[in-house]
Amino acid sequence: MKFSNELHSMNPKTFLFFIIYLYAIFLTFGQVPVYDRFEYEFKSSKEYSDPIYQVQNFEIIFTSPTGVKKTVRGFWDGGNSWKVRFMPDEIGTWVFVSSSSDQENTGLNNIEGTFECTAPESDLDLFQKGPIVHFPGTYQLRHQDGTPFFWTACTAWNGALKSTSEEWEYYLKNRLENSYNTIQLVTTQWRGSEKNGEGEVAFTGSGHIQINPEFFKRIDERVEEANRKGLLVSPVILWALPFGEGTEFSPGYYLPIREAVILAKYIVARYQGNHVLWNLGGDGKYYGDLEDRWKSIGEEVFGEGKYQGLVTLHPHGLSWVGDTYEDEPWYEVYTYQSSHSKAEGTVNWINKGPISDRWSKIRPLPFINTEPLYEDIRKDASPRDIRNAWYWSVFAAPVAGITYGANGIWPWLREGEEIENHGPSGHVSRWKESLELPGSIQMGYLHEFFTSMEWWELKPATDLLVYQPGDDDFSHFVSVVANEDRSKIVLYIPIKETVEIYNMKNEMFDAKWFDPVSSSYEKAEISYDDHFLFIENIKNQDMVLVLDKFQKQ
Repeated sequence: MKFSNELHSMNPKTFLFFIIYLYAIFLTFGQVPVYDRFEYEFKSSKEYSDPIYQVQNFEIIFTSPTGVKKTVRGFWDGGNSWKVRFMPDEIGTWVFVSSSSDQENTGLNNIEGTFECTAPESDLDLFQKGPIVHFPGTYQLRHQDGTPFFWTACTAWNGALKSTSEEWEYYLKNRLENSYNTIQLVTTQWRGSEKNGEGEVAFTGSGHIQINPEFFKRIDERVEEANRKGLLVSPVILWALPFGEGTEFSPGYYLPIREAVILAKYIVARYQGNHVLWNLGGDGKYYGDLEDRWKSIGEEVFGEGKYQGLVTLHPHGLSWVGDTYEDEPWYEVYTYQSSHSKAEGTVNWINKGPISDRWSKIRPLPFINTEPLYEDIRKDASPRDIRNAWYWSVFAAPVAGITYGANGIWPWLREGEEIENHGPSGHVSRWKESLELPGSIQMGYLHEFFTSMEWWELKPATDLLVYQPGDDDFSHFVSVVANEDRSKIVLYIPIKETVEIYNMKNEMFDAKWFDPVSSSYEKAEISYDDHFLFIENIKNQDMVLVLDKFQKQ
């Protein structure tokens, strides 16, 4: 009452300045650090019975302090609540304005606001060095400031769907302690988890879908917590397996294109303010009779550039789609799946197949095996078999990274549970036990090994081998990478044997062994002959050899 009386007593000029002041306070939403998520809630002036169809377009234009404009999509969050999430990349005052296809909705259309973007508060790389991007003409992922990013991912497909907050905290802390920097997860119900931990589904229907915002709120928390700890998240938007058990739970397979696009746009709008690398489809067939389908979905979801984060596709095992999608501008990382076998066909596909053959002949992008042989998926696969799949994959193309998978982690398997739609899983370690499996720890050693050197300069160099043991026995394949002037050469030698290397300039090298089992180093002895050098792996296990040319004093 007192406030009201004071307003009435103001002269018109003072009253006008007071209203402008209040409006400025209203417009200024607050402060958000650069590379952190900005979120704003809009209150719809209308109630919709079918919001995702009745509001066909809800977008927000952000203008940076230097005048750069970025348009992103907003999303419905239940009831009359609509939101936008956005990652600012400039310090200073940002301005935004909304637009809605329902121009009569005064809560969604033409709403203006500002916010202040401040220096990063976190000292973690994602916030100090910026989001993960790809610079044209390169084979690596990098932070926005140019710092190389060696992809070291863990597969927790069901992690955001099933984990409790306490479990997720334990898992993320463990992955960080073991040098992982990326988490792969699924964002809807799928063949591996028909419902989330609360019994909710992301959507219902097929030809006409109903989105359930409550389902996504637990995923919001899991993605945000992973980012807060400095971990990149790689969400699968549409699981897409087109054959085998559980196809009825693969939205990327059974949804019509229109509904697949609606669902995908919704998920992208919901998580575009986070540090993510998108998997548009999971386990899909993206070629042949389904190629046009996926190119259409990709273009409609990502073609306008109204999102943050790089985009890839997660193909089904032993399928190569790099050539098929290299000219799609929204497709920005060559990821592939070598599948869960240690047989000759699979090993040769990694070492002599499309990745090793095509990397130098198509558009330069990172090449990453995001589903090699899972640990604990087959009883006859040893830790060495698991490491073989990793190191062979990393060496098959310019070095970029690798993903780990355990057959108890990805389904978030607990005591008394079976993996959904995947057959009996009695022998499989539970998710927490799987964190301590040999490979789970040794993946961290691989990361530490590569990041101790200028790994982004390393490309395949098997031409340095005088003789390839893998030509006689596929399991003996020796992989080689080197920098451009061959002053650093790295070899992966899977068995005890002697390797002969061309040394046409008769140069001298310092040599050391890296043990991928114990993460230890020891000096290696070299034998020189005219134009050749010889090194013997005397251990009865796989080893990595590092050769550094002696620099002239």
